[in-house]
Amino acid sequence: MAVVCAHPRMIAARLCVFVVLVVVAACSSAPKRPPSDTLEPDKFLFENGSAALNDRRWLAAREYFRQLVDSYPQSPFRADAKLGIADTYLGERTAESTILAVNEYREFLSFYPTHERADYAQFKLGMTHFYQMRGPERDQTETQEAITELTTFLQRYPNSKLGPEARTRLREARDRLSMHEYRVGVFYYRQRWYPGAIDRFNSLMKSDPEFTYRDGIFFYLAQIFLKADRPAEALPYLDRLVQEFEQSEFLEEAKKQIEQIKTGTLKEVKK
Repeated sequence: MAVVCAHPRMIAARLCVFVVLVVVAACSSAPKRPPSDTLEPDKFLFENGSAALNDRRWLAAREYFRQLVDSYPQSPFRADAKLGIADTYLGERTAESTILAVNEYREFLSFYPTHERADYAQFKLGMTHFYQMRGPERDQTETQEAITELTTFLQRYPNSKLGPEARTRLREARDRLSMHEYRVGVFYYRQRWYPGAIDRFNSLMKSDPEFTYRDGIFFYLAQIFLKADRPAEALPYLDRLVQEFEQSEFLEEAKKQIEQIKTGTLKEVKK
């Protein structure tokens, strides 16, 4: 068997590439230390960490912030740097990094409960769970956690500028949780098991009266009573649908049924 030997120049070229890669890797993971002549090394680390964070260079930002937190315990930037570390983990959006983000935000709230950015930490703690929410048909543990943390945020920091976004996210999380119950109710309706559908819809309206898709609940409950030839009990649900929703896939049919009920011209609803 013939043995093919690599040309010396090829070996040298490959060696150079290997050395360059090693150097680049070493530089990228080297500690982010401030220059020796820097008058405010903690500020240097914070500003560079913040710049890297804004550029979404999560690892570089984390190294700057970590160096500040570990080396300058009395720095006025230390609390913000700790939040920066949490933000880098959250920014990566992996299962592992999100767990680390949760720990960092909780530690911040434990160490700095009265800090001016405690509201930010609590909000982000809620968002770590929000980003992990799963579809309505799947496990809702993270949805429950998001609801808990965002509710805590609104209770503790009612005047925070993050309040509007927190309320929006909380509504989305509650909708995600309620959508499961809603779909079960619709399934029962379509299977013509009307007692089960009524129980699910009424339970949902009690637990989440602001459910974004409650127009569907109103409509299906009305249809159940119409199928049972009880229009007087269907009418309040149709009225609520029309009064509370300017846009709905059920709106036109609801308006037509209201008119027919009031004029006594309602045709028999198919059972």
